Amino acid sequence: MNRDAVLAALGVESESSGVFAGEWLTGNGPALASIDPTTEQVLGTVRVADIVDYEAAISVAQDTFKEWRMLPAPERGNYVRLIGNALREYKEPLGALVSMETGKIRAEGEGEVQEMIDIADFAVGLSRQLYGLTIASERPRHRMYEQWQPLGPIGIITSFNFPLAVWSWNALLAAVCGDTMIWKPSHTTPLTAVATTKIAQEVMEGSGFEGVFGLTVGRADPVGAVMVSDIRIPLISATGSVRMGLQIGTEVAKRLGRSLLELGGNNAIIVMDDADLDMVVRATLFAAAGTTGQRCTSLRRLLVHKNVIDDLSDRLIAAFGQIRLGDPLDDDTLIGPLVDQAAVDTTKAAIAVALEQGGELLAGGNEPDRTGFFLEPAIVRIPADAPIVQTETFGPILYLIEIGSIEEAIAVQNGVPQGLSSAIFTDSLKNSELFLSPEGSDCGIANVNIGTSGAEIGGAFGGEKETGGGRESGSDAWKVYMRRQTVTINWSKDLPLAQGIDFG
Repeated sequence: MNRDAVLAALGVESESSGVFAGEWLTGNGPALASIDPTTEQVLGTVRVADIVDYEAAISVAQDTFKEWRMLPAPERGNYVRLIGNALREYKEPLGALVSMETGKIRAEGEGEVQEMIDIADFAVGLSRQLYGLTIASERPRHRMYEQWQPLGPIGIITSFNFPLAVWSWNALLAAVCGDTMIWKPSHTTPLTAVATTKIAQEVMEGSGFEGVFGLTVGRADPVGAVMVSDIRIPLISATGSVRMGLQIGTEVAKRLGRSLLELGGNNAIIVMDDADLDMVVRATLFAAAGTTGQRCTSLRRLLVHKNVIDDLSDRLIAAFGQIRLGDPLDDDTLIGPLVDQAAVDTTKAAIAVALEQGGELLAGGNEPDRTGFFLEPAIVRIPADAPIVQTETFGPILYLIEIGSIEEAIAVQNGVPQGLSSAIFTDSLKNSELFLSPEGSDCGIANVNIGTSGAEIGGAFGGEKETGGGRESGSDAWKVYMRRQTVTINWSKDLPLAQGIDFG
């Protein structure tokens, strides 16, 4: 399926509207071009939202919420089930469109759509499990319990690297929880957002709930800024950089709203001298080079025991030398382009700084002489105290760092501002249990004998420190999209007070 066929299959026109508020609006903002990072050609343009469009979207979201919240949760789940079925039908073209806009290979693009399907299945089951608690009351003939109520219209801000999965983590869970939403996708991936909204629209059309899944494509100013400061939106879920998260978190806090932040990662794998190095090489290759190093869970720092670092270094150099760069739609391609030239330049600049700080370039780092935003994944052996390793570079650069003990490795791993994903490779029970103990990894994700990326949807996803503290996807992450309500019912003829207080 070529690029034109992909767009035709998804009903994405050469110039599309980026505003959906129960119906497609023209969009009063300027045209935004979507650039294919492989060919550097324009895939299509999207007419973006302005303030007028945003107001229309929030008005529809508010009105729809009043009715949607009263629909029984299992019925809301049925609509999500239908969306999941529709995504199954569109998996191939939608996955290809992800590859076309982001540069990730076809397998990863389709894998992202599969993640949406999995989340839909999870959310359908969740629609019958929005459980509260029964609580023992100290007062006779009183019953206490807690229940969860829909929160309201929520704002979803997503980044380019996972243009669909992160939306589904929020949107499909929020929908079964009784919320409506407005989505502001990355301006780098507008066609993917339009195509996904069209799929949801097809399901919701004629239901009376067409306004559940709203869309306002636009830049941070003005659309994003207005959304973040809007008191009509009780929750802003935002995925992106630490810098962006600091701005959003501050603005939302000013109005005492909720923010769910999924921000930067500076992830590490610890490799002990009893590790299976064949497994380490495979895990490192995907975690460091997959998605061209543009996952928040990508491996940035490989902390290797001094007894095996030279052996592992040789293996990694050989493996990185076999990486095939190319068109992400080609089945033989292992690594596609970065998202834009700025990402290439930023990564190259980080490599230069790393070399100035005592690093040694072991592999990669070259910009091929070809069309597209390509860069060979790089390995830099560097001291643990080099300042550059404190910073997340969103590109294919892997820092190889020598450590002498499990205690030193944990200290180095935790000694950065970010706290998203972490892993250890070891056959030692003591090492793995120390890594998972309170004095071990300080990250939101901690893995043993697997890499840092590729999380399953069943667990809560998110991290600590500058990563933002948010949790999305599985486990009980659904609770952030609802409000907790404690209920007490007095079925006696008396009015006793708690704590034994006698008033009067």
